[in-house]
Amino acid sequence: MRRYHGKKDKIVLYMHAGSGNHGCEAIVNTVIRMLPRPAIVMTNSLAEDEAYSLKGMAMLIEERKVRKKLLVHAWYYLKERVLHDPEAGMRYRFHEVCGRNLRQMNISIGGDNYCYAELVKELKYANRLFSGQGAMTVLLGCSIEPELLSDPDMIEDMRRYTCIIARESLTWQALCQAGLKEKSYLVPDPAFLLFSRKLPVPKGFQEGNMVGLNVSPMVVERESSPGITMANYRKLIRHILEETDMGVALIPHVVWKTSDDRTVLRALFREFQSTGRVVMIEDADCEALKGYISRCRLFIGARTHSTIAAYSSLVPTLVLGYSVKARGIALDLFGTWENYVLPVQSLQREEELAERFEWLRKEEGRIKKRLEAVMPAYLERARQTGRMLERLLEGRSPM
Repeated sequence: MRRYHGKKDKIVLYMHAGSGNHGCEAIVNTVIRMLPRPAIVMTNSLAEDEAYSLKGMAMLIEERKVRKKLLVHAWYYLKERVLHDPEAGMRYRFHEVCGRNLRQMNISIGGDNYCYAELVKELKYANRLFSGQGAMTVLLGCSIEPELLSDPDMIEDMRRYTCIIARESLTWQALCQAGLKEKSYLVPDPAFLLFSRKLPVPKGFQEGNMVGLNVSPMVVERESSPGITMANYRKLIRHILEETDMGVALIPHVVWKTSDDRTVLRALFREFQSTGRVVMIEDADCEALKGYISRCRLFIGARTHSTIAAYSSLVPTLVLGYSVKARGIALDLFGTWENYVLPVQSLQREEELAERFEWLRKEEGRIKKRLEAVMPAYLERARQTGRMLERLLEGRSPM
């Protein structure tokens, strides 16, 4: 393998959006625990990370933000657009870990970052920055929509990575078909390994007999029929209350100002609070949220990492999804994603979620047995990430 430059004291994690997204927090939390060297986490929000589980786990450094300073923004706009230096803004943003501060290994916290058009340019320029300075870059735990890999610019970007670790088989197969098989590996999302911490439950929370529900503004934005998502959740809650003895736990997993699950969950809570069987779980770190999810009987979620918390706690789960990540993870666990994933774009009737809940309830025992059977080996595969990174640092092939 080629020789890489940079300091060897720490490993850099970058493109971390902040722990207000508890899925981002869960990925970083679990990756840090597997790293063969201490971590530097370049974060979009130091305040968020210090408020949750990452505080004390690694060196946390907030990225420098070009847009917050008018003159700086104007200067870097000039450099990028007029002087044709597209990485100039990235050098400013990641000043603490490039140039003289460059580390040998730099890990792009993959997740579904490449599924969002507004992030692709940033990902590409950051990869060019670190690899161009002679360091190793790793794209870890990623999901990528297969059609994106028909873009020559995307392929060029992927080739710059030393190693690409896909978290589900649909992405891995697409990478292989795009000619990237030699550097692409299939390893489950590290967040499956997240510790669970059990805090006291609120009044009305029946341990082992709750249906955990997560819904996000993001899935609402992706619905094809306006209002259909929330109509489905209302119909589902009424169905659970009328047809079962189970309670409902409303569980947020992202609390950013721009995309806060609590806005839609609190609307549901206000509507059903008087029943005494619907509880609202307040914001907490990713480990505590997994603790609540693990004490549910069934789970229906929109945020990917809320469903990963459920799967890894052996809770039968239905995903209200919109992208390759939900389908791919379900496919790898169950051999099919049909019935396990309900695409939000396909919702047309307000009864669909309740109907799928009845399927989940009917299949509860079988699904739980399946999770019990496959999860030990699945988690062991997830632990490969640490060993792969160590081999890369030793100059060997990841596997």
